[in-house]
Amino acid sequence: MIFSRKRAGAGRHASDERTELLGSPEESIPATPARGPYDASEAPAGVQRLDLGSLQIPAVPEVEVRVQADPEGVVQQVVLVHGENALQLGVFAAPRSEGIWDEVREEIRQSLFADGAAAQEVQGEYGTELHARVRTPDGITDLRFVGIDGPRWMVRGVYQGGAATDPAAAGPLAECLDGLVVDRGQEAKPVREPLPLRLPREATDQVGAAGTGEPAAEGNPAPELRQA
Repeated sequence: MIFSRKRAGAGRHASDERTELLGSPEESIPATPARGPYDASEAPAGVQRLDLGSLQIPAVPEVEVRVQADPEGVVQQVVLVHGENALQLGVFAAPRSEGIWDEVREEIRQSLFADGAAAQEVQGEYGTELHARVRTPDGITDLRFVGIDGPRWMVRGVYQGGAATDPAAAGPLAECLDGLVVDRGQEAKPVREPLPLRLPREATDQVGAAGTGEPAAEGNPAPELRQA
């Protein structure tokens, strides 16, 4: 079976297919996608990346990778920060035969609606996005939800800051998303289950050391891994 990611028909990725056919199916030649997120089997070589297990994040100047992890080094949250903009990343298991972003996006929309938040679907570079305006303790916040279906996985990104309303403002954060690599593994997983994320060994050592010393300042996720 040839897997093809869902893309917006008029988007920059409309022609990003898994395979180019030359004459007949027997002569098919696998094509490397123009940009990611990439499956680990198709990721370009020679790129420096931060290995978080199921996610490998390319090193982009001035982008900080902030993670929240438990004492065992299991990552609960990954947020990329550049200036006033942020991109929260998640990666989930998906079935072999079809993507899940359409269903997930609708569930997010319904959840936001139930909380009294306005949300609308907008066509973006990766296909259909969800733009929302939510109320937080700090005031009204704009969010932009992006989903990319891959072979047996889905990446979900949530932009905050100016990048939530103006995709052109995402800059280096969009570059990180474009260069993201997903290493799903071969084992069977329930659909929509978060794929496991972990800290690099050196960061895990930092977390362990922090547990025996002074507590971190309240509200500051630790550790912070700089990608500059």
